Order: sequence, then structure tokens, then C-alpha cells
Amino acid sequence: MHCYCVTHHGQPLEDVEKEIPQPKGTEVLLQVKAAGLCHTDLHLWEGYYDLGGGKRLSLEDRGLKPPLTLSHEITGQVVAVGPDAESVRVGMVSLVHPWIGCGECNYCKRGEENLCAKPQQLGIAKPGGFAEYIIVPHPRYLVNIAGLDLAEAAPLACAGVTTYSALKKFGDLIQSEPVVIIGAGGLGLMALELLKAMQAKGAIVVDIDDGKLEAARAAGALSVINSRSEDAAQQLIQATDGGARLILDLVGSNPTLSLALASAARGGHIVICGLMGGEIKLSIPVIPMRPLTIQGSYVGTVEELRELVELVKETHMSAIPVKKLPISQINSAFEDLKDGKVIGRIVLIHEN
Repeated sequence: MHCYCVTHHGQPLEDVEKEIPQPKGTEVLLQVKAAGLCHTDLHLWEGYYDLGGGKRLSLEDRGLKPPLTLSHEITGQVVAVGPDAESVRVGMVSLVHPWIGCGECNYCKRGEENLCAKPQQLGIAKPGGFAEYIIVPHPRYLVNIAGLDLAEAAPLACAGVTTYSALKKFGDLIQSEPVVIIGAGGLGLMALELLKAMQAKGAIVVDIDDGKLEAARAAGALSVINSRSEDAAQQLIQATDGGARLILDLVGSNPTLSLALASAARGGHIVICGLMGGEIKLSIPVIPMRPLTIQGSYVGTVEELRELVELVKETHMSAIPVKKLPISQINSAFEDLKDGKVIGRIVLIHEN
């Protein structure tokens, strides 16, 4: 089978020929149909996360070395099952929950595999969707997406479940308070559609790219603000009638968190999903005196992914813009994402 692998960080992915794996035990073999490309893939391709102050967290420090087969946004068809794989049939079309843990720790036993300290994520620790076939360790990670477009459904496994899990952390306030969404890329547009499906008040969207802001406006944003403006924080305070109660930072950089802190209301709740990197200094008394909640959110659980797919089906939620490309164009797709040219999501289609 063809695998498009990172063999050297920052260099073009290579088409590597490998044997088709055979499922054992509870494993399931999927023929990959569509595989999304997201910013996490970009960090993995580059080989590090920016920690700010000149510090980096390298993949090698996390025990991850090339060759790597990326993509954790995967839809495919079951073509073979291991002898112990139950409740799954050959021919079933599924979305894969990639955020897999060790299966033995307390997090995993509580269903919070995305928080496991010994992660086995597909497309990161284990081979992902930029290959013609992929092994899924157990049928419980397969989510039935009958009736959904395979390419449009693929981003639900990351952009979808990440924003869904993050928005749930705001609780019922999303019904009465607008959410400030920082970042109008694939996750930002997904969050906009989710807020509509959840019958929430709506969102004010912030980005540095006017083209992405126009896409957000077209998707139903209450208003949009270019954060390059010197008075962006004041614009946000005015748009939220005195300060934002709910802020979703989908970029996760020094400028975006600084903007969030500058525009947050008393009692503001900031949830950070983005991993662009950097560091920030914050006076500790500010947190209890305002008082602020600053919370991280990392992808989501398999149950949240199932909830999300059901929400999509029940509400007929619109998909985010998806640019479908043949997998053979994967390197140009990486360059477009790196250069900020992507509206929504690029999904690579396997020509099988």
C-alpha cells in the first residue's frame, strides 16, 4: 500500500510502499477514503512545538521519530476484522476516533483517553490516515457516519470534537452570551456551525486575515474583528457590552491570549485549544480579583465524538468548507496550510 510519510522533518513527505497490515485480536482494518490535514499535522511535520522564549518541545523529546504517517481525521470502510472484534462488519463506513490512550490508567477507565499520559493516538503515535489502509485497535473507536459525506465528516474527528468539547466547557452561558472565537480557520468555522446547531446566542469572530473573516461573516458570525487593529480589544469590549464572558482561543499564541485577557469581562472564561505556541506573563492576583477562568481543552472523548455525530445528523448541521485534493497533492497541501492559504479544511482523498 502507499503511505505518505514524514521521513525528515520540514522536508516533503515521501510515498513509501508498505505491506497492508492484517488485523489481530480486536483490531479492525480500514481502507482509508478521506484524511483531513490540520495544524497539528503541521507541527508534527515541522518536528516541534513552540514553547516561547526560544524554547521548543521536540517530537523526539516525546519519543516520536520519523518515519511518521500523519492525519488523525480519518474516514474509511471496514475491509477486515480480527477474530475478537465484535459489533463490526465488513463494509461498514466509519469515522475514526483517533485520541486513543493506553487503556489501563484511571483516565482511560473513565473514558478520558484523550488525557492519557501514554497516548497511542492515530496519526501521531501510531500510523494515521495518509496511508491507504489503517489499523484501528478496537471497534469502539469507530463511529457510524451513514448518510454523511466522507470528506466533510473527516474533520469532525479533530476540528469537530475539539470545538464541541471546548464549547461544552462554557455550560449554559452560551445560550445568553456571545462566544468570542479567536481564529477563523477550520476550527473557528466549525465552532460557528456548532453554536448554531446548539441553538446558542452566536459568536464574534477574530482573525488577522480579512478573507477568513469574510468566510466567518458568511457563515453567520454576529460580527468580525481584525485583531491587527490597534483597538481590537476595545472593539471586542464594545461588541460584548463591557467585556467578553466567553472566549475560545483556537490559535493559542502570545498575541491571541493577550487579546483575550485584555478584552475579558469580570468573571470571564477563556478556553484555549490552539497550539501555535509562545508564553505569557500574568500577574497572579488578576485571576482571582477579576475573577477569571483560564482553561485548556484538548480534543475530546469518544463519547463526545458520538454526541457530535448525532448532533450533526439531527440538526443537519452545515459542514465547514472542505477543499478535496487527491492524496498525491499532499505536499502542496502542507505548503498551503503553512502559508495560511486554507479556508476551512483540506481533506486528502485516497484514489482507491
